[in-house]
Amino acid sequence: MIEGDERGKRFLHTRLMLFGGLFLAVFLVLIGHLFNLQIIEKLEWEGRAQAVSRRSEPLLAQRGFIWDRNHDVPLAVNIDSFAIDIVPAEFQSENPEELAKKLADKLDMDSNGILEALPQNWKNYWNPIEVASGIPYKAIVEIAESVEEYPGVFWQSKPHRWYNDVGSLSHVLGYVGNITIEELQILYNEGYANTSSLGKSGIEKAFDGILRGKDGQIFRTVDVKGRYLESGREDIIPPENGLDAVLTIDRNIQSLAEKALGPRKGAVVVLRPGTGEILAMVSYPSFNPNLFMKPGPGSFASLSLNSDFPFLNRAINSGYAPASTFKLVMTAALLGEQAFDPNKRILCRGYMTLGNRKFWCHKRSGHGYLNLQEALAESCNIYFGTVGVEHLGIDTISRYARAFGLGSITGIELDGENSGIVPDADWKKSIYHSPWTLGDTLNASIGQGFLLVTPLQMANVVAGIANKGIIYRPYILKEVRRSGTGVVVERTEPEILRTVDLLDERGFDYLQWAMRSVITEGTGKFAIYTKSADVAGKTGTGEIGFDDRWHDWFVAFGPYKAKTPAERIVVVVMVEAADSYDWWAPKATDIIFEGVFGKKGYEDVIKEWQERRVWWSWSTRDLPGSGTPDEAEE
Repeated sequence: MIEGDERGKRFLHTRLMLFGGLFLAVFLVLIGHLFNLQIIEKLEWEGRAQAVSRRSEPLLAQRGFIWDRNHDVPLAVNIDSFAIDIVPAEFQSENPEELAKKLADKLDMDSNGILEALPQNWKNYWNPIEVASGIPYKAIVEIAESVEEYPGVFWQSKPHRWYNDVGSLSHVLGYVGNITIEELQILYNEGYANTSSLGKSGIEKAFDGILRGKDGQIFRTVDVKGRYLESGREDIIPPENGLDAVLTIDRNIQSLAEKALGPRKGAVVVLRPGTGEILAMVSYPSFNPNLFMKPGPGSFASLSLNSDFPFLNRAINSGYAPASTFKLVMTAALLGEQAFDPNKRILCRGYMTLGNRKFWCHKRSGHGYLNLQEALAESCNIYFGTVGVEHLGIDTISRYARAFGLGSITGIELDGENSGIVPDADWKKSIYHSPWTLGDTLNASIGQGFLLVTPLQMANVVAGIANKGIIYRPYILKEVRRSGTGVVVERTEPEILRTVDLLDERGFDYLQWAMRSVITEGTGKFAIYTKSADVAGKTGTGEIGFDDRWHDWFVAFGPYKAKTPAERIVVVVMVEAADSYDWWAPKATDIIFEGVFGKKGYEDVIKEWQERRVWWSWSTRDLPGSGTPDEAEE
């Protein structure tokens, strides 16, 4: 009996222990599950809830300023303006088209632009959509005064780019515009958003990453439909403003060159041969990027369709036959190859016969007997045509042309640079499927035929002569500075692009001397009158297929007697053929050299030239001084 009681007690104890253990296990499982729900999963679900209930909007960074080399007056700044956003789901009325038209009238834009910006399922879309930017404060005030009439319409501050006295600098500076869907697909991983603005051309595009800074963000709480809650919490990540770009451009020289070219289609390049710095780059006609501030595509579209192509930077985007300026390369080839005694004379009768064709010199009566220096000074086609065909050949000519950088881009920061063409037999066979002829060689020898160059490339050729073989890469960005403080963050160092080692120092001395003789006794004698610098240069007249129209070139460096290249500048002026030919390129060059080294403005130079009774100065009296056409901007 006693044993049975003991056995029962042990059994009961065992059952109690098992039950207690099971209970403890269940309890621990429940505690673990509660801990997982309350602590671990709470953080995860809170994150998900916040992601669903919070929206982020960009806080736009201020774009960095653009300055000229003097860093005293900014060329590009930001001005206060606004962007109009629409929450499509709130943008509802009995007649949404009428509401869009009413808003468009306030914004001075086409109502279709507003409607096209809305998504397809816009009646259930609660995220804001930007439909216009660059809106002036006055328009915002007018909308705010009757905001109840514009449901779903909001506005935010969005600084707009403004260019001060842009003139011919428009091609260098470029312009800024809203990012497109195609651009966003490429740049999304670089921090761009659908509300971003970015550079479309020029410096604005080339250094957009430096100028634009880094946008911040503001996080706001929304309800289940995506509507902002006024009682919600806001978290802000502040933006980082962009850096300033300081250019090598001197706005005083730019203005001088712009006015010197005047209202003629063409280009001017002024650079320092000792560094590659671009001091001025003019292309006419130009455009006014401030016109793009107006909502809608009208101004941009009209300029795009302008037959004068104001968006074209003729200094780097267009290729032209170099004409007689190419005789500088020919002279270098003759000297470097020792192919023909430079003192030996060739008779110019005004023409030469090749096969059954007669080729004429620009002086139909002929120059008589000429040596190399005299032929360059007088720009004799017969001399250079003869030595090109009989003593050099196209392979040698093209080799020297490429050695000076023709046929390849210079690598300047601006986009769309034209590489030009340096032809040879293989090139012609691949392009035209026909053999090279001696007539082709003759044409190339005088800078005609298939040859194409840009004004910037010719500036590099002259720089190589002035530097005795060293050609620096042309550049426009001088420094990067912190906005406000002006602290220099980065400085561009000159970079040697190429070295022309096909010609020795004596050969370059001869070339410089021969270029100087163009001014003292040759074709430039009656156009260059400056006494502030001794100029060495070369004229060029390019045929375009008309008897009364020619492209007009002048390439030069000075002072000729400068001890170092650092004291010199290179000036290249190219004027496109027009109805009336006025041989303006050397005259514009004369104005630029006198203005730079005489420390004068355009008006002062012209006034002095008229007082000195320089024959061509009176033709400037009725010409506008600015190179920016108002008619191209309308």
